[in-house]
Amino acid sequence: MQNNLSDYDNGGPLFAPLVVLELAQNTEAETITWLLNRITDKQQNGGAELLVEQVLGGGQEEQKGKPNIFLVGSTWPRLLAGAEEVGLFKEFNDGTMRGFTFSNRESFKDFQGDGDGFLNIAECQYIIKYELDTLRAKSEAHVPGYPKVKLYPGKSVIRRLQSKGILVQYFPLHDKEELKRLSFSWYRNIKLSAQPLDNIRHYFGEGLALYFRFLEFFTFALVPMALIGIPYYLFAWEDYDRYVLFAVFNLMWSTVFLELWKRHSAQLAYGWGTLSRKKAFEEPRPGFHGVLGLNPVTGREEPVYPSTKRQLRIYLVSVPFVLLCLYLSLYVMMIYFDMESWALSIYYEDPNFWTGVLLFIPSIIYAVVIEFMNLLYRYAAEILTNWENHRLESSFQNHLVLKVLVFNFVNCFASLFYIAFVMQDMMLLRHSLATLLITSQILNQVMEAFLPYWLQRRRNKKVHKKVRRILGDKELPLVVQVQLESDMNTYLGTFDDYLEQFLLFGYVSLFSCVYPLAALLVILNNMTEVYSDAFKMCHVYKRPFSEPASDIGVWQLAFETMSAIAVVTNCALIGLSPQVKAYFPEADTQLILTVVAIEHVLLAFKFILAFIIPDVPKHIQIKLAKLEFESLEALKKKCSAQELLCIILT
Repeated sequence: MQNNLSDYDNGGPLFAPLVVLELAQNTEAETITWLLNRITDKQQNGGAELLVEQVLGGGQEEQKGKPNIFLVGSTWPRLLAGAEEVGLFKEFNDGTMRGFTFSNRESFKDFQGDGDGFLNIAECQYIIKYELDTLRAKSEAHVPGYPKVKLYPGKSVIRRLQSKGILVQYFPLHDKEELKRLSFSWYRNIKLSAQPLDNIRHYFGEGLALYFRFLEFFTFALVPMALIGIPYYLFAWEDYDRYVLFAVFNLMWSTVFLELWKRHSAQLAYGWGTLSRKKAFEEPRPGFHGVLGLNPVTGREEPVYPSTKRQLRIYLVSVPFVLLCLYLSLYVMMIYFDMESWALSIYYEDPNFWTGVLLFIPSIIYAVVIEFMNLLYRYAAEILTNWENHRLESSFQNHLVLKVLVFNFVNCFASLFYIAFVMQDMMLLRHSLATLLITSQILNQVMEAFLPYWLQRRRNKKVHKKVRRILGDKELPLVVQVQLESDMNTYLGTFDDYLEQFLLFGYVSLFSCVYPLAALLVILNNMTEVYSDAFKMCHVYKRPFSEPASDIGVWQLAFETMSAIAVVTNCALIGLSPQVKAYFPEADTQLILTVVAIEHVLLAFKFILAFIIPDVPKHIQIKLAKLEFESLEALKKKCSAQELLCIILT
C-alpha cells in the first residue's frame, strides 16, 4: 500500500509518480492510515484503487520538515478505466472524436498494446485528481483521529480534509525530461513562429493551451490595426478628422476578430475532444458551508445554504462595497486631474526640459496607483465572493469575474472617458492613453514574471546549496524535487491572464482612433507576454491540473461587451471631430441624433455580422450531427435487443 521513498533512492519509486499530496505536519497517524487505505483500496470497496508512496528525506532535518508528503500514481488499466469515467474523448479509427470506452479501446487511433502512451501526462494527472475528488465517505461519522470533523455518506473526503486544513495541498508533479523538451520548443529559442500548441496541451492541458492560443491569435489579429495605425501616427498626427476612417475600421476589426476566434476555438476544441464532452457534475466547493440537508439531484446528504441569505449578502453588502470602491476610484481620478493641472501650470510658467518631463509624472503615478488599486480590489473581491458562500465553483467564478471586471473597467478607463467626453481634450487623451498603456504593461511584466521568479530563485538557491554539500554535482533526487515544487507559488488559473488581455483589448478598441500606436504597443507587449507566461508556467509556479475547456468561457462575453461599448465610444469620438461638427454648425441636437442613428446602424451591422458568421465551422457541425445520430441508433438497437430478450425470457 505505502512505501517510503527513502528506501528507493537508488532505483526510484515503484511507479511513475503523477500527483503530490501534502498533509499537515501535525496530522494524526490514524487519519493518515485511513486516508491511504481509502486511496489504495479496490473500487468495489469504495476506494480509488491508486498507488501511493511516502516521501521522506534521508536525514533527521528533512524528516522534521515535511514528513507528510505522498506521491500518488496509477496502473495503466486503472488510468484507462478512469478515462472512461471522466468522459474523455479520443480520436476514433475513422477520424471522428468519440467518448473513450475501455471495452472498445482497440478501435481508437494510436491505441497499441496495453495502451501505454495512449493518454498524455496532463490527462493522466486529471484522471488522478478526479479519482481523488470523487473519493467519498462510506459509513464514517467523522474523520478518524478528528472527532469534530464530521463526515456523512457520499461526502467528498478530499474536499472535507481540504476545508479543515488537514490536507494542505495536492498538485501534479513536473516531469523533468518532458519539461526540458517543452521549454526548448516553447520559449528558450526566441523565434517568430507559432507556439508548440500540441506540446503545451499534452503537458498542461486544454485550458492553458487555449489561453496561449488566444494570446497568439489576438496578437496576430492586431497586425492589420498596427499596419494601418503606424502611417496614421507618422503622417497625420495633427489631422484628427482622418481618424474617422480608422475608427470605422476599428469597429469592423473587433467584431470579425471575436467571431473568427469563436470558430477557431471550436475547431481546436473538436480536435482536442472537449467540444462535445459533457460537463462533469459539479460538487460543492471546499469552502461551502451550511446546515446538513438532502440534495434533491443526487439524493446525498450535503450542506444546504438558503439562496435568500446569499442574495441578501450580495445586495446588502457586496453591491454597496463595489459602489464604494468605484467612488474611491473616481475620487482618485479627480486627484490625478488636479496633479495634471499643477504640472501644466508649472510647465507654462517655465517651459524647459525638466518641466516637460514633469508633465509625464502625474500620469505615471496614476498608472501605478491604478495597478495597485486593481491588485487590492482583486483580493478584496475574492474574500467577499468567498463570504457570499456560493455552492458551486462556476457560480463563485462568475460572481468574482463580474465584480473584478466592473471595477477594473471603471478604474482603468474612467479617466479616459472623462478626458474624451467632458474635457474634450484629444491631445491629453493621447498622452494619458499612451502613459497608462505603457506603464501598466511594464508593471504587469514585473509583477507577473520577474518578481515571482526572483523570489522563487532565492528559495531554490538555499535548497540547492544544502543538497550540493551532500550530493555534489549529481542530479537532484526526486525527494528534493518534490520539496522544491511544494514550496512554489500556486498558479491561480488563467483569470488574471485573461483580465490583462481584456484591458489591453479595451485600450485598443475604445480609443485607438486617437492613438493609433496602441495596437503596436499591445503587439510588443504580447510578444514578451508569451515568453514570460511560458517561463512562469514552467519554472515559477506549481504545475496546475489540466482543465478541460472548449472555449474561453465568460471571457468571450466580456470581450464582446467591450466590443459593443467600443461602437458607442468611437461613434461619440467621431461626433466630436471638427469635420463632423462643421456639417451641423447650429444644430447640436441634430448632430447628437445623427451620431446615435449611426451608432445604432453600426451595432445592428455588428450583430448581423456575428449572426452570419457561424460559431462552429460547417464540417465540424456535420461530424457532431453524425456522431449524435450514430449514438441514437446504437441506443435504439440496445433497447430493441433488451426488449427482445425480455420477450424470449417470458
